[in-house]
Amino acid sequence: MSLDTHPLISANAERRLNDTIALIRENKAIWILKDEDGCVMLTADDEDGVPVWPDAELAKLWATEDWSHCEPMAISYDDWLKKWTPGLIQDDLMLMICPVPGEDGEVYPPEEFADRLLA
Repeated sequence: MSLDTHPLISANAERRLNDTIALIRENKAIWILKDEDGCVMLTADDEDGVPVWPDAELAKLWATEDWSHCEPMAISYDDWLKKWTPGLIQDDLMLMICPVPGEDGEVYPPEEFADRLLA
């Protein structure tokens, strides 16, 4: 898939957030990027966090330059809610929702993201 063919590439951050939540609910999976050291972390708006995507293609499109060695990894919906959300809260990390090349995506607290997933 190329950058110009994915429907969320040109969407604004709010639409990417809403569509990401809908797609995660539908597919029961959340995608992150990982390397040999673990999951990729970003800093945006002076917050440290984990970028998440609704599918492997979007995650892979974002894996360029410094992150070109990273691979998409799926996390099940249940594992996300039971393990990842409490871990992110404990580590005081935020989520960067569906960043795309040139834009970081919405910075979102993990507990609010979980509430949106469950709503």
